[in-house]
Amino acid sequence: MRPLTAAAIQIGPARGSLTPQVVDANINRSLDMIRRCVAATGADLVVLPESVTTGFTPDCSVEMLWDLVSELPGTMTEPFQELARELRIVLCFGTYERGAERGTVHNASVLINTNGEVLGVYRKTHPFTSESVAGGGWVTPGDTVTVCDTALGRIGMIICFDGDYPELSRIQAVQGAEIICRPSALLRSADIWELTSRARAYDNHVFVIGANATGIDPAGVIYFGNSHIVTPNATVLAKAASHEGWVSARLDPETALSSLTPGSNIRQGFDHLRDRNLDLIRRHREDLESPAKTSFPHGRPRPDHKPEGD
Repeated sequence: MRPLTAAAIQIGPARGSLTPQVVDANINRSLDMIRRCVAATGADLVVLPESVTTGFTPDCSVEMLWDLVSELPGTMTEPFQELARELRIVLCFGTYERGAERGTVHNASVLINTNGEVLGVYRKTHPFTSESVAGGGWVTPGDTVTVCDTALGRIGMIICFDGDYPELSRIQAVQGAEIICRPSALLRSADIWELTSRARAYDNHVFVIGANATGIDPAGVIYFGNSHIVTPNATVLAKAASHEGWVSARLDPETALSSLTPGSNIRQGFDHLRDRNLDLIRRHREDLESPAKTSFPHGRPRPDHKPEGD
């Protein structure tokens, strides 16, 4: 990884029921925000929120959503590819993806290199309960891990609720990820949003770039933003409020873990990846792979409950 400037953009979807025109409007607003952000910050890496092309809760049938989106790469990635090539940036953005059969939709993030090439497509492996087809939602989960070599360094991708699951980010770190991009449309709380990004950054000594949605999606769900950039020792370098806009920060691999705490003269001597007790992990592999659930009771949703973004 080389020193770079990273930016997380937060943007609200266009209002109204989803139509091809609304999807186009969302893409065009995203492109405009990227251009303005790069002009203002000189960002080398830009991350946009989850499902930025449509809004998280589509408020339409999964078949209609399938009709509105495209395969990836495809027509929905082409404008982003052209802009990444023009601006010479690495770009990560979230969108729904048309699956192999009508009615199969994936929640995906796309990573584009400085030459406009789509390096990888990650499909959310942990859809939130209300979004998953298993829970009556619209998203079919993915089953692969995506880490890509870019002009800036090795970058992995997770999406929103994925950040609650330490195993996914750990796999990416073991595969050499130095930065993890986290496009999101998270609502649970700003504390949980920041906690999980900082935990995944600290667990694995990686930078985490979390771009969270703001504004109101087609189903009327309101998002709080608070996009952030976190260092490999869990320091929040930049954090947004709820407005549309961006945050940016300089990422320096040489100083990312140079001290035990920010500004301290005490050097950090431990490495969460190097120092893992692999013998313990091997002995308990069966436990790690066993189905489990919490012993604590879950709350029941209210009759008027709206599905939350994640």
